[in-house]
Amino acid sequence: MFPIGDTAIRKGRKEGRPVTRVHVTLINFDINMDGQLLEPTLYTVKGMAILDNDGNRILAKYYDKKIFPTSKEQKAFEKNLFNKTHRANAEIIMLDGLTCVYRSNVDLFFYVMGSSHENELILMSVLNCLYDSVSQILRKNVEKRAVLDSLDIVMLAVDEICDGGIILDADASSVVQRVALRTDDIPLGEQTVAQVLQSAKEQLKWSLLK
Repeated sequence: MFPIGDTAIRKGRKEGRPVTRVHVTLINFDINMDGQLLEPTLYTVKGMAILDNDGNRILAKYYDKKIFPTSKEQKAFEKNLFNKTHRANAEIIMLDGLTCVYRSNVDLFFYVMGSSHENELILMSVLNCLYDSVSQILRKNVEKRAVLDSLDIVMLAVDEICDGGIILDADASSVVQRVALRTDDIPLGEQTVAQVLQSAKEQLKWSLLK
C-alpha cells in the first residue's frame, strides 16, 4: 500500500479544508500485443531444456500440453532453437510464440522457455538457477559427460526449480541442498536403484562440503 497526495493533504490542512488520505495497492498486470489485460498466472515456465553442442537433447521438460504435445514436435522445436542460438551472442530469442532465454558452457546449451508476454528477467532468474545448480552438483565441471553421469541428480534439481510450470525456487544453493536430502531419503529396499545414483550423489555431497 502506498500513500498518495501528501502535498495536497498538507495544502488542504493549511486552508482548513477536510482532507482524506488515500492508499492504493500496485498490481502488476501483463498486457498482450492487442493491448488486452491477461489474467495473472503462476504458470510462468513453459519448458526447460539442456542440449549438447550438436543440438541433441540431454534433458527436456515441457509443462504446457498445448505446446509441442508430442516428442517429435518437441525435438523439432529444440533443433530449430539450437540452430537459431548456437552461434548467436544474444541471451534471448522469440521463437514459435515463445520467449526463450539461454546460455552455454563448453558443449552444453541451457534453455528456459516462457510465453511470448512473459517477463524475461523472471525467465533469466530460472535459467541462472538451473545452470548454477548443475554447476554446484558437478563441482563446476559443466560439460556433457559429467551431466550424463549425474543425469538423475540433475533431473531432481530441475524438479526442485519448477513444478508443472510454477517456479518453486530460484536460489541454486537451496535447490542443491534439497536435492541432497531427497537422494538421502531413498528407502533401503531400493538400494539397487540407488547404486546408479551413487557416484553423482558423492559428487554432490563433496560440493556441499566445499
